[in-house]
Amino acid sequence: MTGNPGYAILPACLPANLLFNGPDAGTLFRMMKKPDPPISYRSSGVNIDSMDEAIRGIRDLAASTFGPEVLAGVGGFGGIFRPALKGFEDPVLVASADGVGTKIKVAARMGVYDSVGRDLVNHCVNDILCQGAVPLFFLDYVAVGKLDAARIRELVAGVAQGCREAGCALLGGETAEMPGLYAPGEFDLAGFIVGIADRKNLVDGSRIAPGDLLLGLPASGMHTNGYSLARNLFFEVLGWKPEERIDRFGRTLGEELLVPHRCYLEVVKPFLEKRWIRGIAHITGGGITDNLPRILPENCRAVVNRGTWPI
Repeated sequence: MTGNPGYAILPACLPANLLFNGPDAGTLFRMMKKPDPPISYRSSGVNIDSMDEAIRGIRDLAASTFGPEVLAGVGGFGGIFRPALKGFEDPVLVASADGVGTKIKVAARMGVYDSVGRDLVNHCVNDILCQGAVPLFFLDYVAVGKLDAARIRELVAGVAQGCREAGCALLGGETAEMPGLYAPGEFDLAGFIVGIADRKNLVDGSRIAPGDLLLGLPASGMHTNGYSLARNLFFEVLGWKPEERIDRFGRTLGEELLVPHRCYLEVVKPFLEKRWIRGIAHITGGGITDNLPRILPENCRAVVNRGTWPI
């Protein structure tokens, strides 16, 4: 129904006099035949009690990431954060959002969920680090077909661990149970980060010049990209099982695939403070060939010497 008095959008099957008289929502519900047995949120696939149980566990995990800057966290309609701006001449906020992609399919198959929570935070921290920002706070979004409070807690425990390691607050988030949109056992995970930098210290690649040195920092594994290809190769083409131990890795294939996305904040931050870095590229989807050019000025190209790092 619209918000305008006297107008309504109604089913065409209603009698003509009702269409013209414009009954309100209450009238329509009274006209409906009562279902037997009665329907409810629970019978429709949404368990409010399980949601409440999950949220109670999440509050404690989020609180473990709070510093004095957090004035209000999980539980309200929005988190409240008062950043410490001392030492900044011209502070600017840098924000980013991302997901974990189909790596969550490996996590679900292995029944291990905390690692993808850390993946999510680390990926987002690295994204804003590319512009010289350090994280302030983080928000997460978890969507499931059928809510499992223990699994949600494990996911958020990984998010909280990533936030603690990066020194940012898990300020809030959303957990949504959506039967019909996600099959039982399926879920999705996304994150949103806000960081801060002094405007004069922003890193945008504009200072990159011919003759500058290009350095590569090693990854911990596949991070959060290429998992659709990897799952097809290992599970479908080669027929390997995630529980299968691979001697070269010293662990199972699933454990190797779930190694968390590395966070580069601790390594990079000291060099940012000295303003020694002129550009940073986070090598994610698209690899080196797609991500490195994003930071290069028009008069520069990068020369990457393959073979200078171990495969």
